[in-house]
Amino acid sequence: MPAGTYLHLDEGVEERFQCAPGPGGWRYTSTRSDGVRVDLVVDARWRQIRVEVVTPGWWVRGGVTGRELAWVRAAGETGTEHAEQASGFLADSPGFLVAVARSLGLDEGAQTDVRLVRLSGTSLSALTTLWRWRLAGTSVYETETEPLPVAEYEVTDLSTGEVETVHLAGDVVLAAPGIELTALESPPNTANLP
Repeated sequence: MPAGTYLHLDEGVEERFQCAPGPGGWRYTSTRSDGVRVDLVVDARWRQIRVEVVTPGWWVRGGVTGRELAWVRAAGETGTEHAEQASGFLADSPGFLVAVARSLGLDEGAQTDVRLVRLSGTSLSALTTLWRWRLAGTSVYETETEPLPVAEYEVTDLSTGEVETVHLAGDVVLAAPGIELTALESPPNTANLP
């Protein structure tokens, strides 16, 4: 079960995480040094079936229900319900990059457009945007235990044209814009993923 620390470079915030495949999917949990908490559960097809993001002032709970993404956003006890035709959430936590990339099941060189609800800032404001994900290539690195495949994704925000690169090893983000993996206590899951 990988556990470690990501550093959010822009804010200097540490995100302590752990993730693991389960009987019917995969789960990612994290706590940040600024009080933000994430609990992300996907099913065997990597659909985000249960998501909770909590900041000091706001929370969002939701998940995929059929072709829609449904969620509740609130600053207190009572929230507002929302629904959108989207494949899942994208938020600051690297766990969402893993979930989206794996859900697409792309072959090398292939690309697809995906609608995602982006949760931004401490207020978790939601904006639906279209992203293009392309699996640019996979490299294999020798390690002390076994070869480690690393997938490189090119991610384009189609509303701005901005292209970013994300490197994944199994269920761990090795590098992404504004994200640095600073500690990893055990190897990523590569073989036992749903």
